[in-house]
Amino acid sequence: MLAYITWDVNPSIFTIFGREIRWYGLLWGIGFLIGYEMMSRLFKHEKHPDNWVDKLFFYTIISSVVGARLGHCLFYDWDYYSAHPMQIFAIWNGGLASHGGVFALILALIFYSRKVTHQSVWWLFDRMIPAIAVACACIRLGNLMNSEIFGFPTTMPWGFKFVRSAEWVRDFNGLPCHPTQIYEMLYCIVALIVSLVMYWKFNLQKKVGLITGVSLIIFFGARFGLEFLKNPQVASEVGMQLNIGQQLSIPLILLGLYLAISAIVKPNIKRLF
Repeated sequence: MLAYITWDVNPSIFTIFGREIRWYGLLWGIGFLIGYEMMSRLFKHEKHPDNWVDKLFFYTIISSVVGARLGHCLFYDWDYYSAHPMQIFAIWNGGLASHGGVFALILALIFYSRKVTHQSVWWLFDRMIPAIAVACACIRLGNLMNSEIFGFPTTMPWGFKFVRSAEWVRDFNGLPCHPTQIYEMLYCIVALIVSLVMYWKFNLQKKVGLITGVSLIIFFGARFGLEFLKNPQVASEVGMQLNIGQQLSIPLILLGLYLAISAIVKPNIKRLF
């Protein structure tokens, strides 16, 4: 019977001009391209202008990458980056936080919605959630390829022994650990399926904010729970009752509850933003 899975994948695909090309970066790009195609087809289905998706792609990729980087620097390792501010730009060294990407994306798409769609930002997110779910699943697969952000030791047969994990998380003496990257991919798939069914089968995009609210609850409710299985991402999280990821998930869960409840109770009121 399978006792555990040995994970020894090289995070680098190849090197060109002295710079590594990694699975993580490739999967980021694949996620965005799939999302672009999904939004392009949806906007065509709803007969919106062709240039909407190109502008949306620009706003999305810039805000999510910049926000994710700043989120990591501010939320997880500010002591280091405040002392070495130029390292904030060294994105190739790793360090992206999904919560920072989400907060920045919301802000950027508020501006996009006012300038382009002239609709509530939640009207836009209701249509973007499936694309976001696919992109997030690709990013979590990238984390798996990097042998990073995994869980505590487990005796379950699907435990992964991460041979190439970073030195500072190798205090498990080579024990198999929870592959929380795969668990997070699974909740992304759940959010993808739920949002597609809500849109295409039940036309619930007419209740502005409902698809977004339900999806935020899925994304960050699951994220909150899974954080109990994860080893600390930074030394400052050791001994925390609720780690940084959980603390940052709470406002997004509350936002999801607000959007979902208000969309059901008062579907015709004007949403925030």
